[in-house]
Order: sequence, then C-alpha cells, then structure tokens
Amino acid sequence: MGWLAVHSREPTELELLYRLSQTLGESLELRDVTQPALSTLAEHLNLKHGTITLLNRKTGDIHIEVAHGLTGQQTSQVRYRLGEGVTGKVIETGEPEVIPKTIESETFLDRTQRGKSAEVSFLCVPIRTGNETYGALSVDRAYDPDHDLNGDVRVLLIAGSLIAQAVKLRRTAEEEKEQLEEENERLRAQLRDRFRPNNIVGNSHEMQEVYDQIATVSGSNTSVLITGETGTGKELVAQAIHYNSARATKPFVKVHCAALPESVIESELFGHERGAFTGAIHQRKGRFELAHTGTIFLDEVGDVPLLIQIKMLRVLQEREFERVGGSRTLKTDVRIIAATNKDLSDMTARGGFREDLFYRLNVFPIHVPPLRKRKSDIVQLADFFLERYARANGANVRRLSSAVIDMLMSYHWPGNVRELESCIERAVLVARNDVIHPHHLPPTLQTAESSGTEPPGSFRYLVENYERDLLRDALKSARGNIAEASRKLRTTPRITGYKIKKFGIDPNRYAG
Repeated sequence: MGWLAVHSREPTELELLYRLSQTLGESLELRDVTQPALSTLAEHLNLKHGTITLLNRKTGDIHIEVAHGLTGQQTSQVRYRLGEGVTGKVIETGEPEVIPKTIESETFLDRTQRGKSAEVSFLCVPIRTGNETYGALSVDRAYDPDHDLNGDVRVLLIAGSLIAQAVKLRRTAEEEKEQLEEENERLRAQLRDRFRPNNIVGNSHEMQEVYDQIATVSGSNTSVLITGETGTGKELVAQAIHYNSARATKPFVKVHCAALPESVIESELFGHERGAFTGAIHQRKGRFELAHTGTIFLDEVGDVPLLIQIKMLRVLQEREFERVGGSRTLKTDVRIIAATNKDLSDMTARGGFREDLFYRLNVFPIHVPPLRKRKSDIVQLADFFLERYARANGANVRRLSSAVIDMLMSYHWPGNVRELESCIERAVLVARNDVIHPHHLPPTLQTAESSGTEPPGSFRYLVENYERDLLRDALKSARGNIAEASRKLRTTPRITGYKIKKFGIDPNRYAG
C-alpha cells in the first residue's frame, strides 16, 4: 500500500506535464500559451488562484503576466521589486517558497488583495532554466494539513522549467528582432548620411525620404524622373544620384530643355554633321554623345517638342541615334535623369507629352518637396547661405536676428530654396554689422502680418522694426529677464516693459 501511495500521482503528473509541453508550443505569443498553461495547472492541482510573474531585466520590475481566478483590476497594477515579498524573494534567490497558512506569514504581501487566511496555502517557485530566472509561478490552494505540499512544489518546479523554456525562446526571438531593427535603423542612418550630398541642406522628414530614394536608386542605371516646383533643387538631386553611382567619374551633362529654341534643340541633343543646315560649318557632337558612359540630365523635360520626344524615346529604348544630317547610327551608353515642374501625367492625357516616353522616364520617380512643406529646414538653409555669401563677399555678418527668423518661418516661399538664397544674399550685402535684421530683408517679406501695420519703407515702420528686433535680441540674451534686458539696452525696466507691451512681445518665450 505504501508503494501505491507514493506512485499514485504519477499518471496524473505525466498527463499534466505532457499537456503543458503541448500547450506551451502552440503559439509564438507568450500570453497565448501561458494563460492556458496556468489554467491546466489549476485544473489538475485543484488550485484557487495562480499567477505567472515575469521579471523585466531593463527596469527591474516584476509584473503579473497572466493570472487564474483573479480579475484584471486585482492584477493590472501589481508590481514587485527583486527581494520584495515572497515573489520577489523567489525570483532573486531562485529557490521555491512554501507558506502553509498565509495568515501566519509576514513576507506574504497580498498585493492582489485576495486576503490572508488560515485556510489558504501559498506556493511560489521560480520560472527558471539553467542559471537564468525569468519570473515566478505562484499558486494558492485550500489548506489541508494532510496534503503533500512538497509534492505540489515538485510538479510546479517542472512546470516552471517548461514555462521558462517557452519564455526564453520568445524573449530570444524578441531580442533578435530588436537587434535586427536596431541594425536596420543604423544602416538606414548610414545610408542617409552617405548619400546626402554636401550641397543639399536639410534634415526634415520630407528630405530624409528624398535621401533614402537617392540611396536606393544611385547604384543602378535606372531612369529617374525628378518632379517638384521651380527652385526646389531638382538639379542637386540629379547630381547626388550621379556622383553616388558607378558613373561618378564619368561625364555629367546638363541640358536645360526650356532654354533651347525648338530650331536648335535637336542639334543640341543629338549633334549634327557638317552642312546639315545653314551655319553648320563643322561636325558637332550632341549632348547624348558627350554623356557617353555617364549621365545626361534633362531639366524641364516637359518643354521638349513632340517631334524630338520621338527621337528621345528611341535613345531610351535602343540606346542609339543619328546626328542631324547624318546617316550613321551611333550607340550610346548613357543614364537618363529627367526633371520637370509640370504634371507630365496630365500633359500625357491632353496629348502634350508622349505617353510611351513618360513611362520610360518615370521608372523611378522622386518628388522634391517645396520649402513650405519642409519649414524645419528654413533656418538651417538660411544659415548655410549666410555663411556662403558672407565668405564670398568678405562680410562680417554672423547670424540672423530672432525677428528675421520669425519672418522667414512665417513666409510662404513661392520661389522655394532659390528665393530664400536670393533673399539671404541680398541681406548679407546690405547689412552693416554682424546681424541681419528685418529691414535688411526684401520688401516681399516685409508684410503687415509679420512686422506691423505701417507700410514698408516708411520711417515709422523701419524704426519700430528696429526697436522690436533689439528688444527680442536683448530678451533672448537675458533669458526673458526684463531687468537684465533693460541693462543690456541701457534703459529702464519701465520703458522696456512699455515697449514689450506695445509690440506684443512675450518675455516668457525667451525664458529658460
């Protein structure tokens, strides 16, 4: 009878452990397998409550992952630290704890508020594999002086080991995923830095997308169509693609299609033979021929006449052409990058641009955003142009005043980066000290909205703008302290306060 008593649990335990191992392998989501595993334990061991708590190695927090017989309100906010309570002690030491009666234990914290009782036994074992403890498996059951709690601990330790293996497997997968994401982000950052040319300025999200596209297409020979408003820097993008490609040491030939008269564009693109037309006294190579092994940049390709578009299509498809007045077919190895500020798809629908040529050019489209869509780049661009033109003109201009920055940020920039460059170049030329002030900016930026209601150019307008600018700079230097700003301006706080109120300046904006 003794032998039978010792081994009477074994079939049940074997069945339990088999079911646990099956359950824990059913899903890659940890919560999807631990909840049914805990329910299986509760069913076989006749448990009242149970929890699986896991340790967050980064924060040191121990939280309840899943629970049996407890509500979400009881478990959602429960946290332990290593060594705290029975659960924290088990995870810290890696050793199981048995409390026959919870009412007699000082270490049983009852964080889930189910109440201490002389009728409840509490068992807690580590979720552990090897030397790594991932958490704890804790259960409570009705107190029975004749029940073998050590037998339950043995079963729970095996169950904890099975759960630990499941936790380890999924955490390893999560860590590998995080490492892969970090590595991908690091590589993306390297690509952004590598493929950002020195003459393209801007760190906005919109420009980061452009840099990513440059990085993607540079290594190929794919045709690229760059779209965007006038003055956005489409040529700079074309240069970036060429100089980061395998053709970087080969010719980069630019053609401004809109600037070429229809009568000469064919000769410019494809060249001509001697005597091909009046004035053709010498043979001349065209741009496609000069760009052989390199890149040809067709700027404002939407202005190319339909007749020339047919010949251009042949170059894209067959990589061959004839000079004007010639019969010999010439081969060319050239990459084509085109740019336009027009809607070529709309022109195609209206018959103003050949559909087959559009699709040949539009293999890899890149859109350069207008400056008003990348306002976070405005100050960086302005500083870049300020430094360039100060150096070129031997000027002592060093910075933009706060008022100028406000005006630059509030302007809508219809001329995009090109307009901003011209604006800063002019300001550098007219400035007489080391700071650019609002009155140094072109009249187009001197709007009533940004700098007062007086008409631009009036004496009162210029004086008020100058006063406003001085006040802002003083407050900025004094971190919003009116008394200190007054000392810098060599005036009284009363006068400074009056001017601040008059111009609607908020000193708190400059504090901190």
